[in-house]
Amino acid sequence: MKGIARLLSLAAVLVLVVGLGIVLSGTPEAPVSPGVSASSTAATAPAASSPPVSPTTATGSVVAGSGLEAVAASSLPPEARETLALIARGGPYPYSRDGAVFSNFERLLPRKPGGYYKEFTVRTPGESDRGARRIVGGGSGEKYYTPDHYESFLLILEGQ
Repeated sequence: MKGIARLLSLAAVLVLVVGLGIVLSGTPEAPVSPGVSASSTAATAPAASSPPVSPTTATGSVVAGSGLEAVAASSLPPEARETLALIARGGPYPYSRDGAVFSNFERLLPRKPGGYYKEFTVRTPGESDRGARRIVGGGSGEKYYTPDHYESFLLILEGQ
């Protein structure tokens, strides 16, 4: 009986680890826009992506209380500005995961209650999946840009 209980415990732990791995992996997915296929998107996208936003293109100011640098929306890659416009219009969004809850597991954004943050894909030309770039929006309207799949964030200064 002890052997069966131990085996069931190990199986439960394995299921939890696999489930957590799936959730945290950020599995890429294809766009779900009607009438747009992945092959047509890849064929029309330019080969080179926009340069990443770096501290030299940011305002250089650190936002009080967050410890994050700020970047003018006008300094973001064009695809990020397109995503900001989609967010302002309320969609429609090209990826099924757009608008999903961002849990801030990395703890790089200010800590807020669960469900406060939502994530949106920033298209990366030449990528066949969602790529690494995202905009994360907060419940109070603030938005953050990550060019590197949540490794770093910049506070977006909209209207600048």
